[in-house]
Amino acid sequence: MARPVTLFTGQWADLPLEELAKMAADWGYDGLELACWGDHFDVELGARSKRYCDDKHALLAKYGLKCWAISHHLAGQLVCDVIDERHFQFAPPSVGKDPKKAQKWAVKTMKLAAKAANKMGLKVVNGFTGSPIWHLLYSFPPALPGQIDKGYEDFAKAWLPILDVFKDNGVKFALEVHPTEIAFDIVSAQRALAALGNHKSFGFNYDPSHLGYQGVDYVKFIRTFGDRIHHVHMKDAWWGHGDGTVGVFGGHTDFADPRRYWDFRSLGHGDIEFEDIIVALNDVGYKGPLSVEWEDSRMDRCHGAAEACEFVKSVDFPSSGIAFDAQFDR
Repeated sequence: MARPVTLFTGQWADLPLEELAKMAADWGYDGLELACWGDHFDVELGARSKRYCDDKHALLAKYGLKCWAISHHLAGQLVCDVIDERHFQFAPPSVGKDPKKAQKWAVKTMKLAAKAANKMGLKVVNGFTGSPIWHLLYSFPPALPGQIDKGYEDFAKAWLPILDVFKDNGVKFALEVHPTEIAFDIVSAQRALAALGNHKSFGFNYDPSHLGYQGVDYVKFIRTFGDRIHHVHMKDAWWGHGDGTVGVFGGHTDFADPRRYWDFRSLGHGDIEFEDIIVALNDVGYKGPLSVEWEDSRMDRCHGAAEACEFVKSVDFPSSGIAFDAQFDR
């Protein structure tokens, strides 16, 4: 049986959940990956009220949909980032412009996400971690001795208490490996795991679009972290399509600027080889949902979301339960 195809609601948070659920069902999706912003999912209510969680399931079921994961990216970014004025849009007004209050709120709400997922009957919360050392990515001025190591120590200090709450609730936290996070390629993901002592509740929300344009082997990522891949985002990107004036760092240009070296594309319109991804996911035994995170500044999003659902269903296939050549001696 092929995996369920879901739609991540983060890019649709301007729409009421029920309106989006009806649209997603019409497009052919099996479920929704609920973003913890807009009216889609409130972790504080979810952690407190089983009735609230049951009502979310009932709303989805009204349209023949299910939920396998919630996603709390925006709050997670504040946990160990170097906070500036950009971050306060992700936090409630009550934190004001105080970085310490913002981080304290972020830690609290990430813990609530684990409890809410438990009440929802879910096993996965996707999100970001932030990073205290992303600004040191290009080492000039050179990073000081021990500065990067301390960054990973600070990450672990911030996240281990959160992950312990995830463990207590039987839920996995799945980091979307992504530039600006503590893990943004294979090596930094290995280092993040080591910093956490390979905490059993920490893993990854696999998204090839953030790896390919960097030059990272996105299929090798699956084979390296097979048992740590708790969720999958289906998302495409292209690279090498600009005019040669903008590099991989983006040149402070906006998405869809034709000068850009890389950009996110609707599924099937980019350079990601999804056949290789599906084979690798089958090889490592991943049976969870394939969740469309739809982003393409060049395309109408409703057209793109419908097309993307069809695309994912066309490329996915169940793994074989037999060896094809075992029948030769029959």
